[in-house]
Parts: sequence; structure tokens; C-alpha cells
Amino acid sequence: MIRVAMLSFWHVHAKDYAKQINEHPDTEIVAIWDEIGERGRKEAEARGVRFFESLDELLAQPDIDAVVVDTPSNMHRDVMVKAANAGKHIFTEKVLATTIREANEIVAAVEKAGVKLTVSLPRLNDGYTLAIQEVLEQGLLGELTLVRARLSHGGAVANWLPAHFYNLEQTGGGALIDLGCHPMYLTRLFLGLPESVTASYGYVTGKEVEDNAVAVLRYPNGALGVVEAGFVNKFSPFTLELHGTEGSLLFGTPDNRIVLRTSKLGEEASKTWSVKELAANRSTAIQQWVGHIRNNTVATENIALALDLTKLMEASNLSVQSEQSVKLSELGQEDGARWL
Repeated sequence: MIRVAMLSFWHVHAKDYAKQINEHPDTEIVAIWDEIGERGRKEAEARGVRFFESLDELLAQPDIDAVVVDTPSNMHRDVMVKAANAGKHIFTEKVLATTIREANEIVAAVEKAGVKLTVSLPRLNDGYTLAIQEVLEQGLLGELTLVRARLSHGGAVANWLPAHFYNLEQTGGGALIDLGCHPMYLTRLFLGLPESVTASYGYVTGKEVEDNAVAVLRYPNGALGVVEAGFVNKFSPFTLELHGTEGSLLFGTPDNRIVLRTSKLGEEASKTWSVKELAANRSTAIQQWVGHIRNNTVATENIALALDLTKLMEASNLSVQSEQSVKLSELGQEDGARWL
């Protein structure tokens, strides 16, 4: 049995991860720490497990094998480096960190300690993503020229997001670095890393962080990626569009199905849109993490995509701050603060 400690219930998904840990036959929650003691004690009492006031004391316990990190994003680096140095396996909410410097420091500590790290990038495992990858592998769209990915909800207008999700210091940003992570890593998956990023943020509800965001990813071959996210839309469907020189694919406009039109399957097929069957979902990120611990394997693709996601988010924030395009190659050249 893998004995897991929950590190904070700051994030809205923390209870979901706790549920998955409880339901997995190879894991159990044995302890909790929280930067807000009252919240942590309440969770520990409800679950009948130990609560630790001190993170260092929790990490020193030999009967704790692994941790799930749901702290504020600005604490990720310090918490995860400490956990890795203590020999604890780590599952974390995205983003891995808000800057590539801190993300690299986390991964370096994980590699040095030989512990297993997995970042929650759940839409990588969904059937629509796997089916789209199959279409791309078959070359049915030709050369990709544009990917548009959108994810938005109405949390800021309906007031159901917790107030701390609008705290810039804790979050590192708003809609883009929260919801926008999903369309961002999917665009990265389909198109690869861009040459540069240009972002624009809106503040519809007047919060400290953006609640309406667009990032445009530019590629050397002329391709574009458009990533959209928001907290101010009640009925905006999760949408993926992929367009290439030989075809187009749509998902979620608004139905959860893939439609495809391509010239690669003959003249008759090119005249109409066809429905592409979704693939079966892969195992969840938590299940994959447990598998890596059990089998002594490394989540190589997951970690690489998580690092790229941090680069893209940092570039987006820098673009808004500077009001100009930011080349990924330039990250890390400002006062040695960041590196690739």
C-alpha cells in the first residue's frame, strides 16, 4: 500500500484527488498538511487521519511514501523540492510552477532523489485527444496550419470560484493559467512548441487576475495556435479546431463529437463531414502516477509537456506585461531569472 499525504486543500480539485486516492486499491491517505491550519485540521478530522502543523515534520515521517500537492501555485517550488529531498513521490495539480526556472528546479530535485513525479494534465488521457492524435498520425489533415482550443466557464460571473483563485500572488494569473492550461497543453501536443507567444488579457469583472484571455502561438512554418480561456461565459463549450492543408477537424461545436472533412480519403469523402469515433479514455493521471511508483518507471512525456506548459504560461504573462510578442528562446535571459 502506498501511503499518501495530502498537502493542502487550496485547489478546487484537491477533494477530487483525495477521492481518487481513497478509491485506488494501492493507495491510502494517512496524513494532511495545509498552509491554512484550520482547513487542514477540518479535513484530517473528517477523514480520521493525522494532521501536521509543520510540513517539515510531515515529510520526515518514514511511514509516508508520497504526497499530493494542491497548494497555491506560488508555493509549488518550495513544497515539491522539499518533498523530493525527503524521498516522497509527488503528484501535483497543474501548473508545475509559474516560471520555467522553478519548474526546472522541481524536476532536478525529483531526478536527483529518484522519486516519481506526475502532473495533472487530464485531457491528455481523454478519448477525443487520442482520436485526434490518430487522425494526425494518419496525415488526414495534411500540414497543420491552425489549431484553436477554447475552455471557459462562468465562475467569475456566477461567483462559485473561491476568492483565492483571484489572488495574483498565489495563482500567478487567472483564466489562462488555470482553465487555459488545458487548451494550451493540447495545442502544444498537436502543434509542438511555438517560436513565440503573444497574449492579451481582459478583466471583465474587475478582478486582480484576468478573467478573459487569448494567447496566439506562432510557428516558424507559418502555423498558428489560438488558445482561449475565460471565467465569464456561462455556455461556452470546450472546443477544439484543427485545420490543415488537406482537411479540418472539429470537436465540441457544441456537441462532444469529432467531425472530419479531408481530401485524403478520396473525392467522394471530401464532399461531406464525417463523424470520427472517439477512442477509449486512458487511465487517469493518478492511476498513471501509481503505476510509475509500482513499476519504477518515469512519466517522461507528462513531465516534458508540463515543463513546456510552464514555458508557454510564463511567455504569455510576459507578453501581457511587455505588450509585445515573447520568443521562447528569450526566456531566462532577463537577469538570469529564468532558463529553458
